Amino acid sequence: MRHVYNGIPASELEGLVWVKSPYSNPSGNCVQFAKLPDGWVAVRNSRFPDGPALVYTQDEIAAMLLGAKDGAFDHLIQQT
Repeated sequence: MRHVYNGIPASELEGLVWVKSPYSNPSGNCVQFAKLPDGWVAVRNSRFPDGPALVYTQDEIAAMLLGAKDGAFDHLIQQT
């Protein structure tokens, strides 16, 4: 795999398995994650699968996931 950097076109990250939440809707409004060979994690917008991917360390992803589980980001979504 070539040199990976923040903003790399996701289409250049070949051979990855992209996953999304089962909570995403059928119109493609979701964020997808893929584990890179070096253990880092790439994130892309499913509506623009060839667009830029942001790349995070496992510690950064863990902090985000733990925060989400604890409700730290609940204020970012519209509650019904």
